[in-house]
Amino acid sequence: MTSRKWVRLFLTTLFLGVLATLITSFFVKADSYSMFLSPLNIWEIFGALLWFTGVGLIFSIVSQMGFFAYLWINQFGLSLFRSLWNPVQIILIAFVLFDLVYFRFNDAPEGSSIVPYLTTAAVLFVFGYAVSYVKAKETNKRAFIPALFFMIVVTTIEWIPVLRTNDPDWMMLMIVPLLVCNTYQLLVLHRIVGFKTQEQQDNSTVKQTNVSKSNKKKKK
Repeated sequence: MTSRKWVRLFLTTLFLGVLATLITSFFVKADSYSMFLSPLNIWEIFGALLWFTGVGLIFSIVSQMGFFAYLWINQFGLSLFRSLWNPVQIILIAFVLFDLVYFRFNDAPEGSSIVPYLTTAAVLFVFGYAVSYVKAKETNKRAFIPALFFMIVVTTIEWIPVLRTNDPDWMMLMIVPLLVCNTYQLLVLHRIVGFKTQEQQDNSTVKQTNVSKSNKKKKK
């Protein structure tokens, strides 16, 4: 990856993080804007937008730090565990999903329902599975488990600061840009580095073979 491509990825991810945060804030933090509508105070509304823009930048940077950390962790895991790296990732995925339900529910106030915690884990898994499926389809089947690990385990780790507050509004405000940024980075990486699928590699080999045969015939 060239520095130019990295800067483009960095800036695009920043923009997506800010945009996702701003859009989400209109729904989960609507009171931050509505209080300045009557009477209308443009400067206060602008200040609120500026605040959420800064929050979006922070969320985006957290996402990018997690992404590049995982690229290193994945290589380290492959060199350390080799063929066992995928099973290790599956175990960690299961543990994190269990943690999202069991440990958070244990810390909940007495009488709380377990349904919201189950829903959170289920939505994260379904979303991560869908993104991982697309990643594997665009690259190769071996990319599925690492992609699922990133979308579930790494996203959850990035989400921990807000998870500890157990504030639904802030949890939603952070998870949306994290998922948007993580999805974008995961699905755009192979395009940036010029990864070719097995089918593309096979087609390229066939073309090279045909060109080689054609050149030989011309020489004869």
